[in-house]
Amino acid sequence: MPRNKGVLVTPGRHIARMLRSFVIGAATLSTRAEQKLVTRRTLMDAALGQLSADRGFGSLSLREVARGAGIAPTSFYRHFADLDELGLVLVDEGGVALRQLMRQARKRIARDGSAISTSVETFMEYLGNNANVFRLMLRERTGGSKPFRTAIKAEIDHFVTELADDLRRFAEEQHKPLSDARVVAEAMVTLVFNQGADALDATPKERDELKAKLKTELRMILIGSQMMAKHASIR
Repeated sequence: MPRNKGVLVTPGRHIARMLRSFVIGAATLSTRAEQKLVTRRTLMDAALGQLSADRGFGSLSLREVARGAGIAPTSFYRHFADLDELGLVLVDEGGVALRQLMRQARKRIARDGSAISTSVETFMEYLGNNANVFRLMLRERTGGSKPFRTAIKAEIDHFVTELADDLRRFAEEQHKPLSDARVVAEAMVTLVFNQGADALDATPKERDELKAKLKTELRMILIGSQMMAKHASIR
């Protein structure tokens, strides 16, 4: 049996000590991991907080983002390889948040109806809570960074695919076939993104007007596709 300074240590007590050491070590690692996640989030928020209508992501410096997060510039590299990696994480997070919101909207649509109205209201809600993430996606979608353009295109493609699936399902349920659900989805997403850019810095009154206009335009796209499908079936 193990001995400690001449004191006999039973196997049970020895195992208990080992377990305590393991638990303490695991708790320390867990605390460090949590602190790292908090600092990582703080860096992302610091970068987002510096974006505005007049300032894009490309104008940010690593030093000022680190300063905004309250850490030394050298500590930044413990969390991200560079600012581009941080930006790509923001793009991914923004895309996931939008898709999750739209999935929630589907449940509201199933309960309340009015797919277009509910979807527009949900999107405007997203803009209100994620304005700077949307600014980032808008600007970098056509920016000089290929990784950004690729990541944003992937997020938009995910959104278009889910919307096209929804449109097909709604068309079948309502017995109103569409000419091409994928093309309709692409047109709708393009329109929503463009109107979203205008809504970012709009007054409440201007935003209400934009919402009304957007709902009308989306209905036009939808009805146009339904009419095309109807004419095609008659031929």
